[in-house]
Amino acid sequence: MSKFVLTQALCQEGMDFLKGKVDIYIADNPDPNNYLSEMRDADAIIVRIAKCDANAIENSPNLKVIGRTGVGYDSVDVKKATERGIPVVITPGANSRSVAEHTIAFILALSKNLVEAQNQMVLGNWQIRDAGKASEIEGKYVGIVGLGAIGKIVADLCKALGMETIAYDPVLSKDDIEGRGCHYCKDLDELLCKSDFVTIHVPLLPSTENLITLSEIKKMKSSAFLINCSRGGIINETDLVEALKDGIIRGAALDAFKEEPPKADSPLLSCPNLLLSPHSAAQTKEAVIKMARMCVEGCFAVLNGEKWPYVANPEVYQTSKWREK
Repeated sequence: MSKFVLTQALCQEGMDFLKGKVDIYIADNPDPNNYLSEMRDADAIIVRIAKCDANAIENSPNLKVIGRTGVGYDSVDVKKATERGIPVVITPGANSRSVAEHTIAFILALSKNLVEAQNQMVLGNWQIRDAGKASEIEGKYVGIVGLGAIGKIVADLCKALGMETIAYDPVLSKDDIEGRGCHYCKDLDELLCKSDFVTIHVPLLPSTENLITLSEIKKMKSSAFLINCSRGGIINETDLVEALKDGIIRGAALDAFKEEPPKADSPLLSCPNLLLSPHSAAQTKEAVIKMARMCVEGCFAVLNGEKWPYVANPEVYQTSKWREK
């Protein structure tokens, strides 16, 4: 019977999918280096809020597949996994609707000044209703950075709310972007200048780290909002705090952070006009179940010798380990 190591337990539906089929070790620990004795005979590891680095991979001689319940895989050393012929299973599309809806919730909460209204009302300040900070979103421009599966749903939902959608994606052509129903921006600067809301939907890569710094924020309208439901590190957090304190933009919302969770003394936690959620955009009940099932299904397929298509490293199937299959 194969052995699965789980950095954290899956949802009940995911656990039920595994039950009776494999031996299971639940680490409840984000770093496999802390339980290498369990990794030595592991056939699979499923990484949730955790990492799987080169050292953990090298010290897991029986490891055949790494599962990631999500589409982001920056916490996994994909290069090392590929060198060892190990597919890294991901779950594209499983959480797209969840993240897109969270983005829309941010847009509405920011535009209606809901957080300040709530906080002030419970303190007895009924007059916050006269602050004049709420605005309508109809006719406003939402700039979508990254028009993949999530970005496309965001665009569709925004259009349904009467917003104008514009997009920049370095891997998509003008025809691709217009075919997905958005106005094309030739570069990031054009999008920043035009948008009333800028929302980030790109992965964290060397090319996207610090994609948004103070320089980019200064190109935005002073009335604009910045939203990140993607990965921490794409927006320079120090620069964002400075921009919000100086009133360079009207507000922002973050669901992902460079350090998770942020430390108690993080400037983000006391920054004005900043709405935060604990990297929970993909954590609806529906998305969690879909991600767990898709991840487990992919891991089983790989263990059965199948070339599962939803992997972060499709080039792994060109390695000697897989070429003969």
